[in-house]
Amino acid sequence: MWIKRSDSIQLTGDDIAPSEITPQHIFENRRRVLQAAGALALGSLIGVNGEALAAYTSTDPKAQKLSAKTNAKFIALDKITPFKDITTYNNYYEFGTDKSDPAQHAGTLRPRPWKVSVEGEIKNPKVYDIDELLKLAPLEERVYRLRCVEGWSMVIPWIGVPLAELIKRVQPTGNAKYVQFITLADPSQMPGLSTPILDWPYSEGLRMDEAMNPLTLLTMGVYGQVLPNQNGAPVRIVVPWKYGFKSAKSLVKIRFVEKQPPTSWNTYASSEYGFYSNVNPNVDHPRWSQATERRIGEDGFFTPKRKTLMFNGYGDQVASLYQGMDLKKNF
Repeated sequence: MWIKRSDSIQLTGDDIAPSEITPQHIFENRRRVLQAAGALALGSLIGVNGEALAAYTSTDPKAQKLSAKTNAKFIALDKITPFKDITTYNNYYEFGTDKSDPAQHAGTLRPRPWKVSVEGEIKNPKVYDIDELLKLAPLEERVYRLRCVEGWSMVIPWIGVPLAELIKRVQPTGNAKYVQFITLADPSQMPGLSTPILDWPYSEGLRMDEAMNPLTLLTMGVYGQVLPNQNGAPVRIVVPWKYGFKSAKSLVKIRFVEKQPPTSWNTYASSEYGFYSNVNPNVDHPRWSQATERRIGEDGFFTPKRKTLMFNGYGDQVASLYQGMDLKKNF
């Protein structure tokens, strides 16, 4: 029972309107935010090699752990999607088209050794080993919403570094207007490549200012561990204000180019998948509405749908990138 005393007045839990009660998951996340902020200020929560330990941990005892500092500026207050759901309900067509296929078939992926070639319109081209990327900058844990174009969403604690850190090191030239992401396409590791659904390898791209935005994360982990294979091991991009297919997995090449690069889903069906692919509840997919979404891990298909937020709720950070643009035309 909750009691507040004010002179002779006593209020009990029955007197509090339901709208005034903070949901438990928001209370818990806010507490984690405050703890993270305190840890950063006081230098506490010290873990492996002096790094602050990630606040959200996986249930996989065999996984290699990753320590990271929780960045309190990037913590969505939504309820975190269970680790089991984010590792068993995936889109990763290189391992099959069913949501359960990646978890079943991605064991053939070999995430080590792994190298990523950074090339194109830059002053410092380089081939980075995965261990170099892990040490590019202090690893951060950020809780981002992920919205899929199919109408479902998750909330995931990612671990990585801002993509801007890599971009600063390679020093793009004045000709670099876009960044292209190219993923692994190895039939010996990816059985789904035998099905010619897309023009492999998978390709995605961002405008340079989108790539430099503080939200864009070069990602190497989730839930306090390295990325599971089915989630894009060992390195992927995460762009939280865009539909999930923009966040390319298992990167092997990052190219800086002058012209807008071809992207896989836009090439496959340009009327359905635009280059920008910003989460926009006002622009429907030709075959379904984007106005609402179903949050995975919340009572399955019986969960009431929630309204989809413009830019997936990140409008304050990214809306200015598209000022003056027709977002129905540039979908």
